[in-house]
Amino acid sequence: MVLHQDPENRLIRVGAVSYLNTRPLIYGLTHLALRKRITLETAYPSQIADMLRRGAIDLGLVPVAAIPQLPNYFIDADYCIGAKAAVASVCLYSKVPLSAVENVLLDYQSETSVTLVRVLMKQYWKRDVNFVAGQPGYEQHITGTTAGVIIGDRALEYQHYFPYRYDLAEAWHEYTGLPFVFAAWVSTRPLPETFIEEFNEANAYGLQRIDEVVAENPFPFYDVHTYFTENISYELDESKRQGMHRFWDEMKFLQQP
Repeated sequence: MVLHQDPENRLIRVGAVSYLNTRPLIYGLTHLALRKRITLETAYPSQIADMLRRGAIDLGLVPVAAIPQLPNYFIDADYCIGAKAAVASVCLYSKVPLSAVENVLLDYQSETSVTLVRVLMKQYWKRDVNFVAGQPGYEQHITGTTAGVIIGDRALEYQHYFPYRYDLAEAWHEYTGLPFVFAAWVSTRPLPETFIEEFNEANAYGLQRIDEVVAENPFPFYDVHTYFTENISYELDESKRQGMHRFWDEMKFLQQP
């Protein structure tokens, strides 16, 4: 693969998820010299995928469920938003046990997590439920036999609100024995090799300074240090790539009757 310099040396447009879990990765992007070579926008996951599809950004932290839908893609960096076990911030919440759930509201901010819950329901939990697209405020409709997927910072806020909580990354690991990747840095064209090297260094910079990142991001609902060091796993290693490819394979089963 031939990597080339960006024409006219324009700034590379980077899109990152606006959730708390990206702060260690973003830290270096805003504190190192790389910040002079990029513009940085933040949005929720499904928006980032749409921005990359439209060409509004050059590089994005894209939900992995959206990656196979791109006509062309490059997984550029060695870092991601992943989990080896419980992730804490991607959960199915309910007021009744899973066996009694009839409807599942899907988080409108998500692409990967709402696909993951469909995979788990069909392949792992063996439940036939009705999936409903959630709208802003849908959390208030999680009641009776209607459960809901909540992701990101809001999921952490709801940790103790519902009597039943099913962590989707933990369930995936129980099902497959593999870690799960929620989002990876993706472009739709090759980026300069020197930029990718510097971008990887910037991602690593924040991960090496977790205490500083924690200090900059107070959060009253959950222990942020635990979240960054135990729940989220940031290195896109071989086991996570295996998990990602397994997820893409599992997605194909959703189209089968």
